[in-house]
Amino acid sequence: MSRLSLFFVLLLTGCSLTQTTPQPPPPVQAQAQEITRAQSTTLTRLGTVSVSVRGSPDDAARAIAAKANEAGAKYYVIQMVSETVMPGRWYSTAVLYGPSANAGGAQ
Repeated sequence: MSRLSLFFVLLLTGCSLTQTTPQPPPPVQAQAQEITRAQSTTLTRLGTVSVSVRGSPDDAARAIAAKANEAGAKYYVIQMVSETVMPGRWYSTAVLYGPSANAGGAQ
């Protein structure tokens, strides 16, 4: 019986790790900014972008930032950065956000 209790305690503890406390996003800048998921709760979701680049994980993150700027997003959350089956080729996806509709663009 103690193993079952331990299982449920671990299960509930794991669930609490996925919860986030909402935080305000940083002030809007001229360039799109990477934010955390907790900072995106009040923002308007604009869409997603993905890139596939040769280089490093940093190159993939820079390519995401460039695509976010091209799309006119003010913020983005990188969802995934992964090396493909080809060594040195990186794939990344991100969610783009704009200022919240009820804030009128001011954060």
